[in-house]
Amino acid sequence: MLRLTEIRLPLDHDPDALSAAICERLGIEPDQIIDFQIARRAHDARRKSAILMVYSVDAEIKDEAAVLARCSGDIRVRPAPDQAYHFTAKATGHETSRPIVIGTGPCGLFAGLILAQMGFCPIILDRGKVVRERTKDTWGLWRGKVLNPESNVQYGEGGAGTFSDGKLYSQIKDPRHLGRKVLTEFVKAGAPPEILTEAHPHIGTFRLVSMVESLRGSIEALGGEYRFQSKVTDLLIETAPSGTRKTVGVALEGGERLMSDHVVLAIGHSARDTFEMLYDRGVHIEAKPFSIGFRIEHPQSLIDNARFGSFAKHPDLGAADYKLSHACANGRTVYSFCMCPGGTVVAAASEPGRLVTNGMSQYSRKERNANAGMVVDVTPEKDFPGHPLAGIALQRHWEEQAFKAGGSDYTAPGQRLGDFLAGRASTQLGQVAPSYKPGVKPTDLSACLPDFAIAAMREALPVFGRQIPGFDDPDAVLTGVETRTSSPIRITRDKTFQSLNTPGLYPAGEGAGYAGGILSAAVDGIKVAEAVAAAMVGDQAT
Repeated sequence: MLRLTEIRLPLDHDPDALSAAICERLGIEPDQIIDFQIARRAHDARRKSAILMVYSVDAEIKDEAAVLARCSGDIRVRPAPDQAYHFTAKATGHETSRPIVIGTGPCGLFAGLILAQMGFCPIILDRGKVVRERTKDTWGLWRGKVLNPESNVQYGEGGAGTFSDGKLYSQIKDPRHLGRKVLTEFVKAGAPPEILTEAHPHIGTFRLVSMVESLRGSIEALGGEYRFQSKVTDLLIETAPSGTRKTVGVALEGGERLMSDHVVLAIGHSARDTFEMLYDRGVHIEAKPFSIGFRIEHPQSLIDNARFGSFAKHPDLGAADYKLSHACANGRTVYSFCMCPGGTVVAAASEPGRLVTNGMSQYSRKERNANAGMVVDVTPEKDFPGHPLAGIALQRHWEEQAFKAGGSDYTAPGQRLGDFLAGRASTQLGQVAPSYKPGVKPTDLSACLPDFAIAAMREALPVFGRQIPGFDDPDAVLTGVETRTSSPIRITRDKTFQSLNTPGLYPAGEGAGYAGGILSAAVDGIKVAEAVAAAMVGDQAT
């Protein structure tokens, strides 16, 4: 099988054009092709008048060795990579304890799945509820302004990614094609098969709900055990006379103790009380950079026309997205984050008296507005020095300011872009209707972020308007605040994926500072599961 890359065809190419391009690239006749399949499909819209489809193809052909030798100088023709997942260990049945996985977001989900597939029968804990009940609680905030602190956008089965655009692409290095394992399992669980080939695949919230249920069923069928509404309140640590420490289990709210020498910590970026508990128990934690900002909304038609011109709404292109970044004069960088084409801005608070926004899309991406985080970098050195958990305090402060600015009832503060750039409060909104529920209150957002962030965005947004015509339209809407772009801490680990100073604890995923987004978190979950399996097999050998 050969992998051919960078096959470029017109957007509206004939059905036979791809096989013809394979023949031309390889210098063969059509009857030499046994079969081929698309490995990756993307579009190149840099020239709006001549948008191209760009393919990578795996082709099975006759006399492959001779063709490969003839094309040896063409880097676009290579043997197809082995993308199959290969298990690294297998349970023997003599394990003295079961691994514990804390969290059922993408990282915990795939850590649990891989451990179950290898026969280790994990116990999977989540402080929140099963996804259907969690969805009802989330709608309770969106429709009724009632926050459940243990069941919301951040907590519960599926993790924060369940209420998002469901993006399944990442820039992580993935030489073992672990991302392919994630996508394959998602397809088995009900995701559309095209996520295996699209360059920027996504699923959408409604499909994610049924998929995490299906994956739960697979884990349970393999001997895994789920326990919801099981909040971990303490880490059980055994300290030897020499002072060395090791993890021996966890304590749950209510006093129950679960013993295990292998605990995967996949708690997400918002489990602040758990971060505090771990710090108090002496687990090594360090502060890390993250970003804060607002959500910005435009009509999706504006973005489509700016990106695709006369090809806007073409069925092979879908809703257009964007990625923007600007280095500002004050040393900050403003960039777009988690762009959701044809989506909505959602309430993502997890603590009473604090307001957080995020973005979400369904698979169809057919809502009226496009939205994205418009965020500014913050660092421990500049903005929250001195304490490993100081970034949490910074997040909480600005979430509290946003809560007050919106009226202290989870209504979000919002502002017309024209008013924001002019430095005046909005008294009403314009032609762009904000999508955030339970509602938006026009106000002055400058009180909801630090001065350096406001100054940086006032510099960057007109620049983005020159890159995407209409981006700085005065009626575009800003909604605050976006503070959960990534974890404000890193729970440091060694080469065995265990805590630097508390062996047996495996910090994993976005909450531990080792991932960002569904795919990278899931891949990290696989790596950590493999490390746990290797340690458990090694324990028996010794």
